[in-house]
Amino acid sequence: MPPILSKVPETLLTRAWPDYALLDSGGGRKLERYGRHTVVRPEPQCWWVPHDAEAFEAADAVFDPDDEDEAGRWRFAGRALETFPLAWRDVRFTGRFTPFRHLAFFPEQAANWDWLGGRIRRLSRPKILNLFGYTGVASLACAAAGAEVTHVDASKKSVAWARENAELSGLSDHPIRWIVEDARKYVAREVRRGSKYQGIILDPPKYGRGPTGEVWRLFEDLPGLLKDCAALLAEDADFLLLNAYAARISGLSLAHLMAEATQNRAGRIDWGELALSEDGPDARAIGLSFFARWTA
Repeated sequence: MPPILSKVPETLLTRAWPDYALLDSGGGRKLERYGRHTVVRPEPQCWWVPHDAEAFEAADAVFDPDDEDEAGRWRFAGRALETFPLAWRDVRFTGRFTPFRHLAFFPEQAANWDWLGGRIRRLSRPKILNLFGYTGVASLACAAAGAEVTHVDASKKSVAWARENAELSGLSDHPIRWIVEDARKYVAREVRRGSKYQGIILDPPKYGRGPTGEVWRLFEDLPGLLKDCAALLAEDADFLLLNAYAARISGLSLAHLMAEATQNRAGRIDWGELALSEDGPDARAIGLSFFARWTA
């Protein structure tokens, strides 16, 4: 029996928490607060007029893009910063001013972290696979909720940062395996081994390279990887969560791909987008990524 595909999209809103807030947006930019630092980053879809244009000029850090591939450099109002401490619930991690406008995590994913924690706390120490795990905040949210986690990323530096975040969170003694490998190779080997997981998370980039030069292209490689991930779901599996950032993609297209991969399983597929909501009255929201998730 195939899963039921939701006919209605869902918007998962991330709202302010103590160490993060979307303060304002408009004019192709967004003004955010990370800990005690205010930051301005480009956001072309913010076509509207900001509530307080002067607040953008008073920011502690502004990202000036070089090209369309998200590269550029940071301009600081005072002393240049490299890292700063952050927290989300029980998870502690380091924010970093990277050369690609990101700060070593994606705040809109907090909506997924909440959802993952709620699913995992219903289960008895489930095995979770997190692919393209980056700096590990999702892995640590799962571990804090009681999961045994396998974290996979092709970047040795990102996995090192994830391990540092585990130390900061007091989770280094939790059952987390840190794997530096191409996600497709790791999953294919797990399928051959007959490994099984109760939950799988995929957050792939549009384009990337593996540790030994493997090339990842979202539109060419995601269908096969998702099919292999479905093969890794245990009989008592609870979820398969897919998130993607790409201009040519939609939540509905991810949902149909998910439906094809899980066609032999009952359950439900929900889909939609993740968005950041401004803090305060007259709050607007910025849609930043799309998701589809199968649940038992």
